[in-house]
Amino acid sequence: MIEEIYNYFTIEMLYYWVNLGVLPFWIILIFFPRSNLSKYFITSIFPFIILSGTYIFVLYKSYLNSYDFYNNFSLYLSLESLSDLFTDKLYLMIFWIHFISINLFVGGWIVKDSIKFSINKILIAIPLIITYFIGPIGLLFYWLLRIFYAKNINLYD
Repeated sequence: MIEEIYNYFTIEMLYYWVNLGVLPFWIILIFFPRSNLSKYFITSIFPFIILSGTYIFVLYKSYLNSYDFYNNFSLYLSLESLSDLFTDKLYLMIFWIHFISINLFVGGWIVKDSIKFSINKILIAIPLIITYFIGPIGLLFYWLLRIFYAKNINLYD
């Protein structure tokens, strides 16, 4: 049974499950940001436990496939080295889970912070959607929106 589960979760299948798995979190963040479901289920540690487990599983699969973890540090040497790392599907999946996790964390922070400043949930939907696709730009959009509600610019909040 465990062997069947292990064989089912190929890198391609994990990619689909991770992408489909975060959609409910984002839908709740965008449409129901102030609900208890969002408060206790989305902006808590729960989604990150799941994503961390997936991350660890991919690392384990990488280890079993004799992946050269030492070579990962070459990504800091040049753009070409980084490009070479992205040719490996296991490394690409590790990166993708990393990216999805950070964007979801930022989306949760945007919702928590918007509640603190009583920002309209319809206005929050725009930076959340942008954060889902391109995280840092969505965060910038939220920060610009937040300036008007907070009535000051605070660079360290």
